[in-house]
Amino acid sequence: MSKPALSPAPSAPSALTYFVDGMDCASCVQRVEGMVDRLPGTGEVRTSFGRQTLELQLDETQTPRTILEQHLRALGYVPTLRVGPTSAAAQAQVGGETLHSAAADHLHEGAAPDLPWYRTGQGRLVVLSGALLLAAYLFGFVAPAFSVFGYVAATLMGVWPLAKRAVASARLGEPFSINMLVTLAALGALLIGEAAEGAVVVFFFAVGELLEGVAAGRARAGIRSLAALVPRTALLVGEQGVHEVRAGSLKIGQTIQIGPGARVPADGRIVAGTSSLDDSPVTGESVPVRRVVGDRVYAGSINGDGVLSVEVDREASDNTIARILHLVEEAEGSKAPTARFIDRFSRAYTPGVVLVSALVALLPPLLFGQAWHEWLYRGLALLLIGCPCALVLSVPAAITSAISAGTRRGLLIKGGAVLETIGSVRTVAFDKTGTLTAGRPRVTDLLGEGGPDVLRLAAAVEAGSHHPLARAITEEAKAQNLAVPPATQAHALAGRGVSAVVEGRALALSSPRAAAEHGELPGEYQQAVERFEAEGKTAVVLHEGAHVLGLIALRDEPREDAREAVAALRRLGLQTVMLSGDNARTAQAIAGALGLEVRAGLLPEDKLRIIGELPAPVAMVGDGINDAPALARADVGIAMGGGTDVALETADAALLRGRVQGVAELVGLSRATMRNIKQNVFFALGLKAVFLVTTLLGFTNLWMAILADTGATALVTANALRLLRWRGHER
Repeated sequence: MSKPALSPAPSAPSALTYFVDGMDCASCVQRVEGMVDRLPGTGEVRTSFGRQTLELQLDETQTPRTILEQHLRALGYVPTLRVGPTSAAAQAQVGGETLHSAAADHLHEGAAPDLPWYRTGQGRLVVLSGALLLAAYLFGFVAPAFSVFGYVAATLMGVWPLAKRAVASARLGEPFSINMLVTLAALGALLIGEAAEGAVVVFFFAVGELLEGVAAGRARAGIRSLAALVPRTALLVGEQGVHEVRAGSLKIGQTIQIGPGARVPADGRIVAGTSSLDDSPVTGESVPVRRVVGDRVYAGSINGDGVLSVEVDREASDNTIARILHLVEEAEGSKAPTARFIDRFSRAYTPGVVLVSALVALLPPLLFGQAWHEWLYRGLALLLIGCPCALVLSVPAAITSAISAGTRRGLLIKGGAVLETIGSVRTVAFDKTGTLTAGRPRVTDLLGEGGPDVLRLAAAVEAGSHHPLARAITEEAKAQNLAVPPATQAHALAGRGVSAVVEGRALALSSPRAAAEHGELPGEYQQAVERFEAEGKTAVVLHEGAHVLGLIALRDEPREDAREAVAALRRLGLQTVMLSGDNARTAQAIAGALGLEVRAGLLPEDKLRIIGELPAPVAMVGDGINDAPALARADVGIAMGGGTDVALETADAALLRGRVQGVAELVGLSRATMRNIKQNVFFALGLKAVFLVTTLLGFTNLWMAILADTGATALVTANALRLLRWRGHER
């Protein structure tokens, strides 16, 4: 007996990334997303009109990629597959070379460069239809009876690509599209003998689409310039000396050499040399910073006058530039609530425009015996006036420009929803260490059994921690040339301290409050703790169970711009508060100097509770792993650029410069963006309202009607591009 046939195992969906030439406006993205969503087997769809990319998971047993590509071409776009259905491992290694992130790879090696407008398909269409229109106009002076043929030719040439896209959209489930409105108006103009106006209609509409493409190109240029900061090659230090390799092939742990004036090819730490580094291309910080052995450097920064040896600590796909690009990509895919509302509104708005236009064209002649030509003409004009191009463009154009402007100033914003929320926050809560303070504390006092032995054991316990206090202790032990023993079973206790086994002893380095849970502190230590805290110092206790071995005091000074940043937030009408795990006296010493309210002695769960109690919306600013829950709980989480990976990943925005002043700048950028969006919506709807009235009264012809839409698109585009020049002073 034959065995039953086994059904094939279901295949995993393919991860596909397409460069979609021509998808460079908000309405284009809406059209593509609508088409893809209606195809069976698609998921995790992400589009970006800034980068002109479509990313999706596609089950090719339900919809082959060839069908997807055919549909994209039918809509008037040219798809180019960039990432195929390879595994994660295959994507990580191609030809022995490590790939950059999708964004960096796209911009470094695979991207189609932005062409001059006159060399694009839309640009050629504008030039040719404009030339035909001009020729027909000039021919009218010589042989007026034949000039109509030139107008007809110009109309048909301009409307042909629109008609094809309109038919494709209707076939794919979107019958009421912008292309359909313009196609009906242009062909209707021909049918009622207004060929000249039909030609002007399609010409102005083509100009409007070209303007949208030019605006998107400017935004893409800003992001491409960021990716281009990372050099293609690096000088690798090996056993055979220094030799040149691809920057994308660098591995963690390798050492590279960076000469004077050269760009840093990878993130890492300096192991030899001293130099000033210009981080302005990466963080926007205008003043070069002196860097010494042990300091971090970032890919894309410019080396100054010294030769540096740097140990790579991040691969190309995870360096600072790649992470910024990845977050900007995510930001473009995250729509603001206003944008989502306008998308929903436009889906109902366009069919409504068609219905109203039909009623205007048909009812007066049918019910009141009015002239057919006159009311058909007005109906066609309403079709053009109702085009939602400018309205659909109003929000994403402003959001994209704002995110690009913020990125250049070291303000990384993860999406339009975040950008919209930041401007409405009422309360800003700050962590203390590494946020309001510089995050570079130093050991000031040392008490305990054996003197330096306390520091030696404490450094061993803290060896694996990246907390600023831990770094200060380990660096002080290194400065005193102490032999720090190895530690095992290291364990961080959130908000309390860290423990480890050192030389066979279970040691812990804790806050005084946490240490007191194991046993009351001896009198001299308790008095020392109170004295240190009154001086604004942080005290930590080294203990073995209930037995106190010693006490270490550290002090971390406020950031230079912290006081002005808090004052700027108050001027913006915001309440400020510091949430600190430190003791009340130390926290108050810092907060009092900065002029803000303080809540001290908090564990991570306490910060979560307080975030929920503060006047909402609340923004939380922090940098450490302990801040991650509060950053996630707040309406807007803002991470300092020098913070931990966990904080950066959890937060909604990041301050790459590491300046507290950036919080006020984020609020200012958000408010400037929302003002810009309101202006855009006013331009888009205001012009349409004016021309609606003039059309119904018979004062508007077809070319004026399309000019209402194209003019609104131009105004919205120009207004949104103003945000690219934002410099941080707007409030």
